[in-house]
Amino acid sequence: MLDHPLPDRDAWVLLFSNSSLPVLRATKRRLEEMRADLDNVDARELARVILHDPIMTVRVLAYIQPFRGRSLQHDIATIAGAVMMAGLLPFFRRFDALPTIEDSLHECDPHALLGVLHAIRRAQRAADYAHDWAIRRHDLNLEEVRIAALLHDLAEILVGCFAPALALEIQARRRAQPKLRSSEAQMQVIGMSFQDIQLALCKVWHLPELLGQLIDDSQASNPRVRNVSLAVRLARHSANGWNDPALPDDYREIGELINLTPDAVRQHLDPDATAAAD
Repeated sequence: MLDHPLPDRDAWVLLFSNSSLPVLRATKRRLEEMRADLDNVDARELARVILHDPIMTVRVLAYIQPFRGRSLQHDIATIAGAVMMAGLLPFFRRFDALPTIEDSLHECDPHALLGVLHAIRRAQRAADYAHDWAIRRHDLNLEEVRIAALLHDLAEILVGCFAPALALEIQARRRAQPKLRSSEAQMQVIGMSFQDIQLALCKVWHLPELLGQLIDDSQASNPRVRNVSLAVRLARHSANGWNDPALPDDYREIGELINLTPDAVRQHLDPDATAAAD
């Protein structure tokens, strides 16, 4: 476990690329159950298991790249289709004996595991929001948007797994200075932003070019990128409670994206607002 920042972005990329990335314990358990009953594995159910876990998702995306034809080089194939293309037996052989996040952080400060699990839950919620809005926007490839939202904060999750002390320090600085932006706290502690690391990982792991574009907040003028970034923002802000002061701006921008009033967005998302309306 790292207790000090690495010198540059390439060093972080090398660390993550040379390590066996841990997945959620629930993911490992479900995959083992499927492996034991291989003849009855449903590709769509397998995809749902994978897409519930950001690290498992990126491991599978990296694994399937060599199997993709030229016609798919700029598109993210569906996880189910990609796994079937690779073959179920080779897939389960490749992902045998997976390490787990829970085991990796077992001897660390308990807050380290809680922080990683919190970030993963936030990513799952962001993926659900992004998928919902992509349907409303009549997006032609819903899974691309879902995967981009799920992986938007992957570097934060990976740093939490491999450098828990640094992740906790970033969290502590944000708690001490509520107005401090996440990227600024990251710069103070590790000398770069998580997104810098993440975009580099996309290139080194040969992930689809489109995925790198969709998680790049600097391209927010693109409606699909905005779909993803707003979903990530909403998941982050609502994690603090539905009274977070940043939420009204989120409602307004989400409304502009999916053609709803801010109040309609709020009632759709906030359980308390829906109850009050009833």
